[in-house]
Amino acid sequence: MEHLEEEMRLHVYLLEGAEWSLKESYVKLKVGKYKSRARVLKDTENPIWKEEFVFRVRNLDAELVVSVYKHHDQEGGLFNVRDGELVGRVKIPIWSVVAEENQCLPPTWFSVERPRPKNAKSTDRHCGKLLLGLSLQKGDQDASSSESNQFLKSEAKPASSLDNFLPSSLSKKALEVKPMRKVIAGYFEKLFNSKEGEGSGTENLSEPSTLTDNEETLEETSSPSSFLDLIELLQSKNESIESPENLQGGILLDETYVGSPKDLNMAIFAPNSEIVKSMVELQGTTDYREEAWIWKSDCIPSLRRVVEYTKPATKLVKAVKATEEQAYLKADGKEFAILVNVSTPDAPYGSIFKIQLLYKIMPVMSSGEESSHLVVSWVINFSQSTMVRGMIEGGARQGLKENFEQLSSIVSQKFKKVGDAEMSEKDHILATMGGQKPSVSAVKYFWNFTVISMILMLIYTLLHIFLCEPTKQQGLEFEGLDLPDSLGALITGGLLAIQVERVFEMVFHFVGARLQRGSDHGVKAQGEGWILTIALVEGSNLASIDPKETPDPYVVFTCNGRKRTSSVKLQTLNPQWNEILEFDAIDEPPSLLEVEVFNFEGPFDQASCLGRAEINFVKLTAAQLADLWVPLEGKLAQTSQAKLHLRIFLDNNNGVETIRDYLSNLEKEVGKKLNLRSPHRNSNFQKIFGLPPEEFLISDFSCSLKRKMPLQGRLFLSARIVGFYANLFGHRTTFFFLWEDIASIQVLPPSISSVGSPSLLIMLHKGRGLDARHGAKTMDNEGKLHFYFHSFVNLNVASRTIMALWRTRSLDPDQRAEIAAEQQMCDDEKSCQPDDARSYAVFEDAKMTNVYSEQLPMDMALVMKLFDGGDLEHRVMSKSGCQNYVTSPWEHTATDVQERRVCYKFNRRISIFGGEVNCTQQKLRSPDSEEGWVVNEVMAFRDVPFSEHFRVQLRYQIEKEPCSSHNCCQYEVHVGIMWLRSNKFAPRISKNVVGKFSHRVKEILQLLEREVQLTSQ
Repeated sequence: MEHLEEEMRLHVYLLEGAEWSLKESYVKLKVGKYKSRARVLKDTENPIWKEEFVFRVRNLDAELVVSVYKHHDQEGGLFNVRDGELVGRVKIPIWSVVAEENQCLPPTWFSVERPRPKNAKSTDRHCGKLLLGLSLQKGDQDASSSESNQFLKSEAKPASSLDNFLPSSLSKKALEVKPMRKVIAGYFEKLFNSKEGEGSGTENLSEPSTLTDNEETLEETSSPSSFLDLIELLQSKNESIESPENLQGGILLDETYVGSPKDLNMAIFAPNSEIVKSMVELQGTTDYREEAWIWKSDCIPSLRRVVEYTKPATKLVKAVKATEEQAYLKADGKEFAILVNVSTPDAPYGSIFKIQLLYKIMPVMSSGEESSHLVVSWVINFSQSTMVRGMIEGGARQGLKENFEQLSSIVSQKFKKVGDAEMSEKDHILATMGGQKPSVSAVKYFWNFTVISMILMLIYTLLHIFLCEPTKQQGLEFEGLDLPDSLGALITGGLLAIQVERVFEMVFHFVGARLQRGSDHGVKAQGEGWILTIALVEGSNLASIDPKETPDPYVVFTCNGRKRTSSVKLQTLNPQWNEILEFDAIDEPPSLLEVEVFNFEGPFDQASCLGRAEINFVKLTAAQLADLWVPLEGKLAQTSQAKLHLRIFLDNNNGVETIRDYLSNLEKEVGKKLNLRSPHRNSNFQKIFGLPPEEFLISDFSCSLKRKMPLQGRLFLSARIVGFYANLFGHRTTFFFLWEDIASIQVLPPSISSVGSPSLLIMLHKGRGLDARHGAKTMDNEGKLHFYFHSFVNLNVASRTIMALWRTRSLDPDQRAEIAAEQQMCDDEKSCQPDDARSYAVFEDAKMTNVYSEQLPMDMALVMKLFDGGDLEHRVMSKSGCQNYVTSPWEHTATDVQERRVCYKFNRRISIFGGEVNCTQQKLRSPDSEEGWVVNEVMAFRDVPFSEHFRVQLRYQIEKEPCSSHNCCQYEVHVGIMWLRSNKFAPRISKNVVGKFSHRVKEILQLLEREVQLTSQ
């Protein structure tokens, strides 16, 4: 038995398995008395672990035993420690690793064999393969960080492609066992050479020993070489190494700078870097010390150094000492990849996690200049489980984001920052499309049989007139009137007139099309925010309404209530536009773009539609929008398979400030503070619903979705969508729909089915949100989906937020800007009366304006039916735009005074805000006439701008005319406004209210007269 004089460590890299016959497995490793176990992987026959294990070794005769077990669900628990079912194992002698070059066995596939059953013969014991890498180091050394990264952090690849992952010197070995004699001979050769070296006192090692991370005992430059020389040495060693993939934690920095990758690498990682010094000074870092770059060539040749520094104290964490182990993974002169392992053992829970950073510097071409693309990714590795893992990850992510934002600003001071590839592509596309000429010229348009024949006939006729002598007057002719002298002359004159008329129509049509052409082409967008740019390239197979005529198509784009129109292309089914249309900046990213193709009929004729389409920005990525063929809908368009070629770009020219301004304006509607969510929260939100990166989360609420069984989850609200997500024992329910899809939102009273809590009903427009129909409770006869949500923690806050967002999306940008400006200038004085004042307190004299005074040709009793709560009142008010009209019975509150409540909701025709109305009406006899009536009404509004500032008071006076017949009465209406809070816009609001109610009173009386006539018939 061969014992080692000093303890060594065996590093085992468990990478992956293949050809598994089971889907749930784990692996146990054993060297001597030391044991370890890998994690359980489920639902895969090709498991990928990428785990590292370290064992102490003092006996070269020991062997590594890797056992594969089948996992059972009943395993584990608090007291059950029973192993699963043994599937097979691999045994590897330790001395076989010693025989390898540098005592390092690169990743190799080993066959897993089943245990031989007792009293049974088995010819095929193969049950799978394991990919293992082994490295034997001295006891006071650790495996290199770059080696571990190469083994563990690269993407797993099948056996046939493993060479792509390893350096050329460490390419994958075939699944074979070395001849025993060669292994043993190598082992004894190393052993004897080692003893001879000890006996002679000279160093005559056949192979260099391995290195630690901090000292060099292997192949090393004999003198301190320059950093540039070391980079060139590394370049000669690993030219065939592929660039590693980004780490799984995400991207911290992604920028492109003007300059070569070599210069950028030197500026950041060279000794005594000015950029690093600026970072140290900016962050307040102390005790900064960096070691020299050292060349190491153990299993994977690399360039390494150690950097130590002390991070400044914060409000929550004291000053922390940090250590960075930096190692080059790739340096071929064009691309550079540097892996950095950061450890902060003094930080809270710092002993259980390490952070890895991967810097990648790659060459790109931007506007003909050599540029460098710098990408920094990260991942955090935990050595043990902890309940505060999420908090640690969030804090680390936020801190790294801030650090690399500072690094980006410092690097941009030395290297000019250029736009990303997407912007370059956009600029290139728009530049190539700017100067295109119209596809149909005037010569081509007029070069047809009609024009040519008319010109020839006209010339022929003029020549005939010039050659003929004046004729005598005959028949019915007189001075000044020359009639055709024959039937042929009459026909010729008629044909010539028809041709002239047709040519005149063509000229008129051509001029109108040219005036229509390019009204919005090339007009630059104005303002700051989200800017939508559309490059209209071409159309294909457009339909024609008249088969005998070729259409003159043009396109109209509509987004957020604004329109942009292309030029008219004459007489073509495959128009070439090559035009650029831009929409002015808006506060939030658009949801939908409506596209309509029309046939130009003339400047005064109604254009006929050739097809339409709708583009949903939420469901398309930026790459898809950058080159999109849109199929047109409609009978004609679908028959001809018409489509448009568009290139669409959506940019935010004001960055995060656009989102902050949008939330600030929305706060006034919601009535609470809205904070910008963290990038991590936004990223998770986007991943759940598969949304583009410009989508940002505004708020989310815990609630239940009402279906056959209530489903607890969360309701997410963003600028463009309403989404619901639930995860019940691994069964996920996810759906979303656009704000534009919503037809109405109602708050329903508590019921048994909603577990005694109020419900929020969201009803969609017909045919909208069909992708989310699995989350709907019902679909009504009109094809509208109904979604019910209940069990909110605070329904009032949730409903206000949802209603505010819905109103915001339903208004056009000009209306939203006007309302936001008014609310910004609003004076927030205290209310002079409480909002919940009783009805008898609000019937006070206000400045009243007579808006209607007429003698009605109907009996006073019929007019009073507008206030009796009967069927006639409900019909009239419903037709006038009052939805959900509800009245209470009249009740006596005092002598000869009756009172009732009226509730309804305005439809969008009356008010663009909708809005709920609560009225209190009092009815009493007129003091001027015993047979007359006076009805006083006070209206309180909800969900209308500035509705908490005022109340509207109306007075209806209905009196019988004493000198007229029974079928006539005098009807007067007065309107007044009671101001509860002072408002700078009081005159403007008063004028608007008086005008609206004056028109509304006339409309109601006209409906009443019509209903009375229909009833009498």
